[in-house]
Amino acid sequence: MAEQNGKQGSIKVTQLRPLDTGVTIKVKVVNTKVIAPRGRSQGRFAEALIGDETGIIAFTARNDQVDLVKEGSTLQLSNAKIDMFKGSMRLAVDRSGKIEVAEPANFSVKEENNMSLIEFEHVDVVV
Repeated sequence: MAEQNGKQGSIKVTQLRPLDTGVTIKVKVVNTKVIAPRGRSQGRFAEALIGDETGIIAFTARNDQVDLVKEGSTLQLSNAKIDMFKGSMRLAVDRSGKIEVAEPANFSVKEENNMSLIEFEHVDVVV
C-alpha cells in the first residue's frame, strides 16, 4: 500500500493535505470542464470536481485522463498527488499514477465541503 505522508491505504477527501503524494482514493466525478490548450501546448486538459462522502476537490486531468473523467462516473485513483495552485489544493495523477473507472460507489458526494476553496499560505521556516 502507498503511504500518504503517514496515512495507509485509501483515504477520504477531507484527509488530503498540501503536498501529499502516493494517494489512493475512490471518488465520484461531480462535473467536468474541458479546457482549451493555451499557447503551443498540444495536450488536452480538463478541470473536474471530484469527491466522496466527506467533500470535494478540484482535479486536473491531462491527455488520455480527460476521457475517463466523465460526470457521474466513479474513479479509483492510485499514486495521486496534491498540487498547489495559488494557495489551493488540486488533486492530480501524473505518469507514475493510475486512474481506473470503478464500480459505481454507494455514497453521496458532500458538495458543500470544497477542499479546493481552503487557501494555504506557504511559510518558510528557518532553523
